Amino acid sequence: MITVTRLNGKTFSLNAIYIETIESFPDTTITLTNGKKYVVRESHKEVTANVESFYTRIALLGKVKAGEDDDGE
Repeated sequence: MITVTRLNGKTFSLNAIYIETIESFPDTTITLTNGKKYVVRESHKEVTANVESFYTRIALLGKVKAGEDDDGE
Protein backbone atom coordinates (compact mmCIF):
# COMPACT_ATOMS: atom_id res chain seq x y z
CA MET A 1 0.00 0.00 0.00
CA ILE A 2 1.10 3.57 -0.67
CA THR A 3 -0.24 6.68 1.04
CA VAL A 4 -1.38 9.58 -1.14
CA THR A 5 -3.24 12.84 -0.50
CA ARG A 6 -6.44 13.98 -2.18
CA LEU A 7 -6.62 17.60 -3.33
CA ASN A 8 -8.80 18.38 -0.27
CA GLY A 9 -5.92 17.33 2.03
CA LYS A 10 -7.25 13.94 3.16
CA THR A 11 -4.76 11.09 2.99
CA PHE A 12 -5.62 7.53 2.07
CA SER A 13 -3.87 4.28 1.28
CA LEU A 14 -3.95 2.77 -2.17
CA ASN A 15 -2.91 -0.73 -3.20
CA ALA A 16 -0.15 -0.01 -5.71
CA ILE A 17 -0.58 -3.39 -7.39
CA TYR A 18 -3.81 -2.12 -8.97
CA ILE A 19 -2.27 1.04 -10.48
CA GLU A 20 -2.48 0.97 -14.26
CA THR A 21 -1.32 4.51 -15.11
CA ILE A 22 0.02 7.63 -13.41
CA GLU A 23 -0.43 10.85 -15.39
CA SER A 24 0.02 14.58 -14.85
CA PHE A 25 -2.63 16.88 -16.33
CA PRO A 26 -1.00 19.01 -14.45
CA ASP A 27 -2.59 17.37 -11.37
CA THR A 28 -1.38 13.84 -10.81
CA THR A 29 -4.08 11.34 -11.76
CA ILE A 30 -3.80 7.69 -10.80
CA THR A 31 -5.92 5.23 -12.79
CA LEU A 32 -6.52 1.76 -11.39
CA THR A 33 -7.04 -1.44 -13.35
CA ASN A 34 -10.80 -1.23 -12.62
CA GLY A 35 -10.98 2.22 -14.27
CA LYS A 36 -11.36 4.22 -11.04
CA LYS A 37 -9.34 7.46 -11.01
CA TYR A 38 -7.81 9.41 -8.14
CA VAL A 39 -6.42 12.94 -8.36
CA VAL A 40 -3.68 13.44 -5.77
CA ARG A 41 -1.38 16.21 -4.52
CA GLU A 42 1.82 14.20 -4.89
CA SER A 43 3.83 14.66 -8.05
CA HIS A 44 4.15 11.96 -10.69
CA LYS A 45 7.75 11.45 -9.55
CA GLU A 46 6.74 11.03 -5.87
CA VAL A 47 4.01 8.50 -6.67
CA THR A 48 6.35 6.52 -8.91
CA ALA A 49 9.02 6.47 -6.18
CA ASN A 50 6.45 5.31 -3.61
CA VAL A 51 5.26 2.52 -5.94
CA GLU A 52 8.84 1.37 -6.54
CA SER A 53 9.48 1.38 -2.80
CA PHE A 54 6.29 -0.64 -2.22
CA TYR A 55 7.26 -3.20 -4.88
CA THR A 56 10.71 -3.52 -3.28
CA ARG A 57 9.19 -4.04 0.19
CA ILE A 58 6.99 -6.87 -1.06
CA ALA A 59 9.85 -8.32 -3.14
CA LEU A 60 8.35 -7.70 -6.59
CA LEU A 61 11.46 -5.76 -7.54
CA GLY A 62 14.52 -7.85 -6.80
CA LYS A 63 17.12 -5.57 -5.27
CA VAL A 64 20.17 -6.88 -3.50
CA LYS A 65 20.37 -5.76 0.12
CA ALA A 66 23.51 -3.96 1.28
CA GLY A 67 26.20 -6.44 2.25
CA GLU A 68 24.92 -9.25 0.00
CA ASP A 69 26.49 -10.39 -3.20
CA ASP A 70 24.60 -11.65 -6.26
CA ASP A 71 23.98 -15.12 -4.83
CA GLY A 72 22.35 -13.74 -1.63
CA GLU A 73 25.27 -14.40 0.74
